[in-house]
Amino acid sequence: MLCSASLFGQASGCTDSLASNYDASAKENDGSCIYVEVIAKPETSVTLPKSVNETSGLIAFNGHLLTHNDGNDPHLYELDTLTGAISHTYTLNGFKNVDWEDITQDDNYIYLGDFGNNYTGIRQDLKILKISKTSLLKDDPEVEVINFKYPDQEAFAKAAPNTTDFDCEAFVIKDEKIYLFTKQWTKTGTAIYELPILPGSYTAALKSTYPINGLVTGATYVKAKNTVLLCGYSKSLEPFIYICSQFKNNDFFSGNKRKIMLALPFHQIEGITSSDGKRIYVSNESLVKKPFANIPAQMHVFDLKKWINY
Repeated sequence: MLCSASLFGQASGCTDSLASNYDASAKENDGSCIYVEVIAKPETSVTLPKSVNETSGLIAFNGHLLTHNDGNDPHLYELDTLTGAISHTYTLNGFKNVDWEDITQDDNYIYLGDFGNNYTGIRQDLKILKISKTSLLKDDPEVEVINFKYPDQEAFAKAAPNTTDFDCEAFVIKDEKIYLFTKQWTKTGTAIYELPILPGSYTAALKSTYPINGLVTGATYVKAKNTVLLCGYSKSLEPFIYICSQFKNNDFFSGNKRKIMLALPFHQIEGITSSDGKRIYVSNESLVKKPFANIPAQMHVFDLKKWINY
C-alpha cells in the first residue's frame, strides 16, 4: 500500500514564493526552484584608482572594503565604500603575489587565495595566506600559509591559457573549513573542494561539482542569511551574481539557486561582498580590448532585495 508524504512525512518541493514553480503545499525545500531570468542594474558605480586596476577580490573590513590586485603586487588596499578612494595600504612583506585571486575572512583572520592557475594550468605552489586581523591593523601582518593540491589533477603538462578546469578564483570560510569554488574553463561549471583552516600542506577534498554555466570569479558567505553569493561571467563577458540559499549542511547547491544577470556588458566582475545578502558590492578589473571595450576598474553596488526571499 502506498502512503502519501502528507500523512507520514513532510511534502517537499519549491518553497520560494518568488519562483515560477512555487508549491504552497511544500513544507521542505528540495532545491527544485526555477526562476525567471532577470537583469539587475547597479544602484551606483564608481571608478577605482589605477593602482587597483586588477582588483580581484573584495571583503568588508575595518569600516571599508579591502581589495587586492591579481599579480605582482604584495599589497592590500582599503577602499572607501562610497567613493572607492584608497584610504590605506597594507604591505605583505616577504610574500610574492603570484596570482592572488580572492579574499575572504572569519572573525579573527583574513584569507588570501594565491591559487590562480589559468595561464598554464600546472601550478604546484597553490596556497592560501592566513593573516591575523589584529596584526594587519597594526601594519605588522602575521602571515601563515595553507598549501594545497587537487586530488583529481593527475596531469601537469602545460596547457594553453584559459583551458584548464583546475583554476580557482573564489572561496569562502564556513564552519571552520575553507571551501574553494573552481573556475572550470572547459566545462563552464564549478567544483567545490574543502580544506582545513590550519596552516600546513593538504590534498583538498572534492565535495561536489555543479554546471553553473559560467566562470566563477568570486565568492562571499553571508553568515546572517546562511547564503553563498558567487560572481562571475560567461565566456562572452556577460556578468552575473549566483545566489545559493536554503542549502542543507554545506552542500551549497542543494537549496535555492538563482542566477541574476548584471547590466554591465563586457565587465570582468571579480570581487563580491555583502553583509545582508541583499545590498551587494562587486568590483571589476580594467578591460581594454579596442575597439570593442575600454572599461576601467570599478566598484558597483546592487540592491537585489526584490529578487531574494529571505
